Amino acid sequence: MNDSPGWAPPGPSPSDDSDAPEQRTQPQGAPADQTAPPPAGDGPDGPAPTLPDQPGADRPGADQAVTGQAVTDRPAGDRPVWGAKWAERQPPVGPWAAHSGGAPAPPPAPPAAPPSGRPTGAPGPAGPVPYGGWGAGWTQPPPAPRPGVIPLRPLAVGEIVSGAVATLRTHWRPVVAVSFVVALITQAATTAATGLWFRNASGLDTLENDPNPTLREAVDALGETLKSSAIPLAVGVLGTLFTTAVLTVVVGRAVLGRQVSLGEAWREARPRLLPLCGLLFLLPALAAAACAVGLVPGLLLIAAGADSEGAALALLGGLGSTVAAVWLWVRYSLAAPALMLEKQGVVAAMRRSAKLVRGAWWRVLGVQLLALLIAIVVSAILEIPTSAVGMAIGGDNAMDWLSGESVSVGWTFLVVIGVGGVIASTITLPISAGVTALLYVDQRIRREALDLELARAAGMPGYDT
Repeated sequence: MNDSPGWAPPGPSPSDDSDAPEQRTQPQGAPADQTAPPPAGDGPDGPAPTLPDQPGADRPGADQAVTGQAVTDRPAGDRPVWGAKWAERQPPVGPWAAHSGGAPAPPPAPPAAPPSGRPTGAPGPAGPVPYGGWGAGWTQPPPAPRPGVIPLRPLAVGEIVSGAVATLRTHWRPVVAVSFVVALITQAATTAATGLWFRNASGLDTLENDPNPTLREAVDALGETLKSSAIPLAVGVLGTLFTTAVLTVVVGRAVLGRQVSLGEAWREARPRLLPLCGLLFLLPALAAAACAVGLVPGLLLIAAGADSEGAALALLGGLGSTVAAVWLWVRYSLAAPALMLEKQGVVAAMRRSAKLVRGAWWRVLGVQLLALLIAIVVSAILEIPTSAVGMAIGGDNAMDWLSGESVSVGWTFLVVIGVGGVIASTITLPISAGVTALLYVDQRIRREALDLELARAAGMPGYDT
């Protein structure tokens, strides 16, 4: 260890005996004939200034303080070794490395984290708690606020479906009332059209009696089938769109955890009915136009007598037009919620839907197909009792009609089947509408951080600024 704390050790002070000859003590181990170095700071100008820890004329040396006699009066073995007092003033042996090349001492261990994983101290203002940070360790992120039926963060597919079901269960009065009215109107229109025009209609089943039908006969049978199913399909689509638009108001309140009555939902949706009617007309018209563009060229060739070429062209055009219609439908599937919640016009709502769906087309399609599958399964289960009653009333003709054969059925059977359709649509329409509305909310959360605005609107703590 060093004998000096950074500078040369001071020389000895003169003895108290002024008549004693001047002597200097050599360090141990030095040769006898070697002259000791002069005191630091001695020069032609005189002795160096006295330091506080340095022995001088007015302060006895370390040996004089102990024994009161001069250094030169002691035997050589009893004389103090230079640096003995300086060694005591060295820094403590803590983090300093040893001169022998040993490894430095390990740093002190960090303080243990509290059990909750969050830093201790005075509680801060209410709000989201930051997580992570230097020395805090890995902690779970704080849960997303949930004032209503969904958590305010990007949603998974299961959370969208469960949120739609939770909306139906929590706000069942306005939801069931709106869906029942829409289901009653749409099912009444479907039942009336079927009883008046398609009760005895023949379809693809006519080909069963002809083992070798001509191409024209096959096209005619396909046209009859499409015609008989077009009206129920169109009425069902319009009913779903209308229900989605009106129930979007209820879903918006359910996301914020607020109650809404049927009157409040109607008063908020009534000013948007005229733009909604325009949207209900424009969207099916676009899908029908896409189908017509693909089918018309082939049908014209068939009418001109080129049956085989026209049928092939109609088949290819029909496949392409179906793909185009599905693409358009998914692209503009969020237009109804945008029209109702953002108070936009028809064209602006369609542009808004296209912007939200861009980059997530397949995800939107998958969620919509899942909602359609759930609606079909629930409808089939709920219509089992009414179908059994209808078959008991209609007999064999009713069973053949339900299997798709062209037989005549009575009005009583159609009414019973219609009642089952109303019951099923009352339950399935809110699920489809809720999934579409929550899908709109989810896309805005992912793209525009709508969850922060919703948290402020719901009055969640920590989101008021």
